[in-house]
Amino acid sequence: MLNDSIRVFAPASISNVGPGFDIMGFALNEPGDEIILRKRKDRKLFIKKITGTSVELPYQPKLNTATAGIINILKEKNLDYGIDVEIHKKMGIGSGLGSSAASAVGGVFAINELLSLKLTHYELLKYSLVGESIASKAIHADNVAPCLYGGFILVRSYDPIDIVRIEYPKNIFCSIVYPGIVIKTSEARKLLSKMVSLKKAVSQAGNAAGLIAGLMKNDMGLIKRSMVDHIAESKRSKLIPYYDEIRKAAFNAGAMNCNITGSGPSMFAFSTSRHEAEKIAAAMSAVVLGFGHECIRYISGINSKGPKILG
Repeated sequence: MLNDSIRVFAPASISNVGPGFDIMGFALNEPGDEIILRKRKDRKLFIKKITGTSVELPYQPKLNTATAGIINILKEKNLDYGIDVEIHKKMGIGSGLGSSAASAVGGVFAINELLSLKLTHYELLKYSLVGESIASKAIHADNVAPCLYGGFILVRSYDPIDIVRIEYPKNIFCSIVYPGIVIKTSEARKLLSKMVSLKKAVSQAGNAAGLIAGLMKNDMGLIKRSMVDHIAESKRSKLIPYYDEIRKAAFNAGAMNCNITGSGPSMFAFSTSRHEAEKIAAAMSAVVLGFGHECIRYISGINSKGPKILG
């Protein structure tokens, strides 16, 4: 690009996806974050504005998920550019919808486009994970990869990192309810057991394989049977006071599943039409409202493109 500024959108994402703990995720059409970069005449990088959140985010570039990856790119590529950055959060922090991943991806995607660096998705993934690790205190790509690549993603390996795009039914819709409570990824991970029994490991592997096969074969029954997590969800469900009630409401409304996304508190459910998805989302959100908590609901297909340039 020859312009001196760029504005990009980076989408939210659903991670874990039932049995896919730390290895599966898919991108959403909405919500997402907007990142604006403007070239400076000097070589300094500043975060000039952060909007859309009541949570205090750091203005120090090395400590912010949106700019840490940018710093690494400029340093490793020996690029003498100064950049002003604006971060406009369009979703809740600690929502389970990949807020930090969207900012991290948005930053590196934007600098790549602004400076016409022509970095590959695989290279951008490495820099995005630098930013994501600031928020989550760990390297995991099940939000970052789908946000960056779009579509449904399998993280086959972390050492070395190996990303596989999975075909999926194009008529699948996702209902999401985001309750007005905050769960930090770093805190939610502390609840997880470091050891898993052989029985649970075998069952988890079977469900993960079944989910991938169901997606690729367009087999909704197999997808439904496979959306069971034996590792994380039973632990993290305790952080959501109305977890069981939301699941019951979703299934009664016709959902194929109802699971926590990421660390929560957001929960999601699959269906095969927008009409069904709206009905399910309304039922799920009614539970949260009935408990006296605010909530936001989203309806989305799977976003096949990932981040995009807005201007």
